[in-house]
Amino acid sequence: MSTDAVLYDHPGPRARARNRILTVVFGLVLLGMLYWIYHRFDVKGQWAGALWKPFTQSSTWTDYILPGLKGTLVAAAIAMVLSLVFGILFSVGRLSDHWWVRVPAGIVVEFFRAVPLLLMMFFIFFGIPFLTQQPMSPLWAVVIALTLYNGSVLAEAFRAGVRSVPSGQSEAAYAIGMRKGQVMSQILIPQAARAMLPVIVSQLVVLVKDTALGYIISYNELLQLGVNNVAANFGNVIQAAMVAAALYITVNSILTAVAGWLSRRTRRSGKAPRATRAPAVLSGAAEPNTGA
Repeated sequence: MSTDAVLYDHPGPRARARNRILTVVFGLVLLGMLYWIYHRFDVKGQWAGALWKPFTQSSTWTDYILPGLKGTLVAAAIAMVLSLVFGILFSVGRLSDHWWVRVPAGIVVEFFRAVPLLLMMFFIFFGIPFLTQQPMSPLWAVVIALTLYNGSVLAEAFRAGVRSVPSGQSEAAYAIGMRKGQVMSQILIPQAARAMLPVIVSQLVVLVKDTALGYIISYNELLQLGVNNVAANFGNVIQAAMVAAALYITVNSILTAVAGWLSRRTRRSGKAPRATRAPAVLSGAAEPNTGA
């Protein structure tokens, strides 16, 4: 019996008819909600051409939207790399056999997972200058806060992934003389990263969206330049927010698509080659004697 048959009973004629009816009903409800939103916006004049005209001008894109998008992508790219490094290092620390490594790593991870990201940005941007007597760059305030929070979440994801790898994998590696560092770097972490890839991608998508919090410390990202500044100049905050939302959706969709491609590629490369059937008679070898 196949696994699908065990886990899921295929619907019969009545169930399929019911599912079709529910799909149609849900589609009609969704269309009704979309029309209601469109109608309410139309009543308030939000579809007026004058409010959308700024987005047909190149200066709006070159002065506000594209620089804001660039700021978002730069902060997100740096924070992604640092978060992955942070997550791997602290997941290894939490899995250490030494309590003096495991306990501090656990405290750091739990602390930064518990502190709100916005509060962390505030503290880094306004608090660190009191300690260093130097102004704090808004970019690095955003990047450090994103790294500490998302890196802590990824550390737990990596740790869960490592623990999900069958213990026989590490036992076999120790049996052939590998050290723990080699077991972690060559056996456990690669398998954990592959197993936890959906969680990792989801957290990186959250990271991209969380860059929008940088506007609170005047970092020039998409929300600050593409929504606040555009709305301040043209008085079209709803329209600017819609355009910014479309750009966020596009960026995150591309990130998800790339992660899906990477997952499929690693899954293919991880497959063992098919065993070839040996020929019955090898070239140059005598045929077996089948006589009595």
